[in-house]
Amino acid sequence: MAKPADVTDNDWEAEVLRSDKPVFVDFWAPWCGPCRMVAPLVDELAGEYEGKVKFLKLNTDDNIQTATRYGVRSIPTLMLFKNGQQIDQIIGFR
Repeated sequence: MAKPADVTDNDWEAEVLRSDKPVFVDFWAPWCGPCRMVAPLVDELAGEYEGKVKFLKLNTDDNIQTATRYGVRSIPTLMLFKNGQQIDQIIGFR
């Protein structure tokens, strides 16, 4: 089963903005309890949509520039990008 790959500030543009597929990004941090709760669901979706949607994880502690650029103030934040544009967002664990 596919697992989300890590993305960083350095490869954000190539992996997300220039992707030819829709991209689902999980903004998270290792200390975040709700992030650990949502991770298995993101892993399951990654397997279900393998080949159709690219699934990535961005550690907000290590990649402050990208998290700030997209106004991530609360984690987990899940965003969907298509053609380099953010098209949807979910904040928190529901």
